[in-house]
Amino acid sequence: MPGSADRPRRVRLDPDGPLLVEGPVEVVDESGAVSVSRRFCVALCRCRRSRTYPWCDTSHRQRVKPAAETSSAEPAQKPETT
Repeated sequence: MPGSADRPRRVRLDPDGPLLVEGPVEVVDESGAVSVSRRFCVALCRCRRSRTYPWCDTSHRQRVKPAAETSSAEPAQKPETT
C-alpha cells in the first residue's frame, strides 16, 4: 500500500514536468499555507505556471516547443509539371 508505515513515500521526478508523489500528502508553501490531497498519487508543480499551484495542471506543456517548430524553414515548393 502506498505510504504505509513499513516503507518510505515514493517521489518520481519527471525531467520536463512535475514531481509525482505517492499520497495522501500535505504541502506547506513558503508562506506557511497548507494544501492537502488525499489522492493515491499527486503531481506537484515545479514550473509555477499552474493555475492550481502547488498541484500541476500541465501548464508547463504550453510553452515547450520542439526545435522543429521553432525553425523558420521555407515550405517545400511543388515541382513544375509540363
